[in-house]
Amino acid sequence: MKYIVIYVTVSNRAEGEKIARTLLQERLAACVNIVDNVQSFFWWKGAIDSGSESLLIIKTKKATFKALVKKVKDVHSYDVPEIIALPVVDGSGDYLKWIDDSLQ
Repeated sequence: MKYIVIYVTVSNRAEGEKIARTLLQERLAACVNIVDNVQSFFWWKGAIDSGSESLLIIKTKKATFKALVKKVKDVHSYDVPEIIALPVVDGSGDYLKWIDDSLQ
């Protein structure tokens, strides 16, 4: 597994754009999609909570994961941000090469 997709939820689009630009400028991500108006339900401090968030879908390589997590935590407003990685089991060769080229 060389490539991964990472999900990060953020409080709003502005925060998502700030994180996306930071990750791209530092070559920790090749692409970040922002999905607005995600309604999240979750456990927080012993109770069920909910809120409207934006979702970042980040395309990158596994080798960047630890540095990406550190950078997201440095910039993110949440105490415990969602940062989860999913493996890319296959993909278009041209697209995967583009990820490689973008992260150099």
